[in-house]
Amino acid sequence: MTTLFWGGNAVAGKLAVGHISPMVLTTVRWGVAVSLLLLIGGKQFWQDRHIIRPHLPLLFTYGALGFTVFNVSLYSALNHTSVINVAIEQAAVPAVIFIGNFILFRMRVSALQIFGFTLSLIGVAIVASNGSLERLAALEINKGDMFMGIGVLAYAAYSVILRYKPDLHWKSLMTTMAIAAFIVSLPFAYFELQSPIGILPDAQGWAIGFYTAIFPAIIAQVLWIKGIDLIGANRAGIFINLVPIIGTVLAVVLLGEVFGLYHAIAMALVIGGIWIAETSGRKAHRNAPDVPR
Repeated sequence: MTTLFWGGNAVAGKLAVGHISPMVLTTVRWGVAVSLLLLIGGKQFWQDRHIIRPHLPLLFTYGALGFTVFNVSLYSALNHTSVINVAIEQAAVPAVIFIGNFILFRMRVSALQIFGFTLSLIGVAIVASNGSLERLAALEINKGDMFMGIGVLAYAAYSVILRYKPDLHWKSLMTTMAIAAFIVSLPFAYFELQSPIGILPDAQGWAIGFYTAIFPAIIAQVLWIKGIDLIGANRAGIFINLVPIIGTVLAVVLLGEVFGLYHAIAMALVIGGIWIAETSGRKAHRNAPDVPR
C-alpha cells in the first residue's frame, strides 16, 4: 500500500507541471497534512505533549530528513538530471539501508537478500530506461545526481533511525513530523517563488496538493513506519523498488502511456527480486528472533 501511494505520487508530479512548482507543492503538501492531522488527531497530540517534548529534536530530524530533504533533493535532481538517473539512484535506498544497519547495529544481509535486491535493481533500470541499453550506456553524471545522492542518504538514514522513535500514538508521531517537514520546507518555497520558476497553485495544483497530503504524505508514511515496526528496515527497504513499477502501471492506466514487453520483464524482475529477498529475510529473522530489527 505504501508503494502504491508513492507510485501515485509520481503521476501526481507529472500532472503538477505548470500548475504548481515543486517546492511550493512540498510546502502545500505538508501544510495540508498538518491541518488534516491536527483536525483528526489534535486532541491526541495535546495529550502526548509530555512524551513529544523530550523527543522533539529526534522527531524534528525525522520530519526534516524523511519528509522534506528527500523531496527537495528529488525535485532539485530532476531539474538537472534525467528521470532514468533519478529512478536508478532512488533504487539504491535499500542498499544504503543495508549498509547503515550493518555499520550501526552489525545487522547482516544474506546472499539471497543481496541477489533479490540486485534483481529488483535491474528491473528498475529496465523500466527507467524504457528497455534501451543504449539509453543506459549514454547516462551522464552531473550535479543533479549529487542532489539525488543527498536524498537517498536522507531517506535511508530516516528509515534506519526510526527504531529510536518514542512510543507515541501514530497521530501524534505523524503530526509532529509533519509540522517539522512544513517548517523546513518554507524557505525552499520562499526562494523558489522569488525565482522565475515559482508557480502558485491553481485549482489543479491545489487538488494535487491535497492528494499528495492525504495519500503519499499521511497514509503511506504511517504504513511505512508500521511496516518497519513489523519487519525491520532491511526487509521493508527492498519494497521501495516497487515504486517506479507501480508508477509506470498507473501512468499506463491513468495517463494513457503505452505498456511494452520490457515493462512486463521489469515487473517480473522487481517482484521476483523482492520475493527472494523477503523470503530470505523472513527465514533469517525466524532463525534469529533475538536479533533486533
